[in-house]
Amino acid sequence: MKKRTGRSSLAAAILLAAGALVMTDCGGGDGGDAATPQQGAARGEAQPQAQTAAVEPLGTASVRGTVLYEGEVPNLPAVQMTADPACAAQHDEPVKSQVLELGEGKTLGNVFVHVVSGLPERQWPTPSEPAIIDQEGCLYKPHVIGVLAGQPVKFLNSDGILHNVHALPDVNREFNIAMPAERKEAVETFQQPEDMFQIKCDVHPWMSAYVRVMEHPYFDTTGPDGSFEISGLPAGTFELEAWHERLGTRTLTVTVGEGEVETVEITLAR
Repeated sequence: MKKRTGRSSLAAAILLAAGALVMTDCGGGDGGDAATPQQGAARGEAQPQAQTAAVEPLGTASVRGTVLYEGEVPNLPAVQMTADPACAAQHDEPVKSQVLELGEGKTLGNVFVHVVSGLPERQWPTPSEPAIIDQEGCLYKPHVIGVLAGQPVKFLNSDGILHNVHALPDVNREFNIAMPAERKEAVETFQQPEDMFQIKCDVHPWMSAYVRVMEHPYFDTTGPDGSFEISGLPAGTFELEAWHERLGTRTLTVTVGEGEVETVEITLAR
């Protein structure tokens, strides 16, 4: 949920379809001011909202939290787009690196949080609506996203200039799609669950995104405010993992009762 209009998610969409959750926007794809986000795809940007067949939620428990950065804040250089004047012309101010997206109080964006264990065995339906990754301002938006195995992923070219989408998974099929100015979208599917892997643009080497292919919809991605929420959980004890592209991973165990909201804080250090 980047702006706070990005609080929707695959899980949220699934549970919403079941009529069990209340959520709102995510302009551009994920909804908007959703009360229960489970897939964030980088909050603060408009996110695609994935719809799927109605599924009964596992429960009414939720885990909410904030991810914080600990350590000295590095002076990361602005993204240099001068190699392509068409990219540089789209920005009036220096473009901040997506590698370390910090908010007030060192809250940390672009952190993928998901349930690792504690869920019952269950077959989740595949969303029919695609997750969306846009090429806008010569950046991938969102920068970090989770999708369900088999869900269509639609790559947009909002820039109207030459890009390419080069996916580098280990388990799923690698692909490299040319997207010239006249090609506005391309759709691909990752069929197998897989840990985070990179998607890049070979034309613009600073363009990078990360995708996690999930078996279940209990995940979210933080925006600059560092917040995440995973809802529709059954009562129980769960292991969560927080992943960041440079700061690695951290796991924690949470116990939550039916109808309860457990609030946690996760710190990732440099």
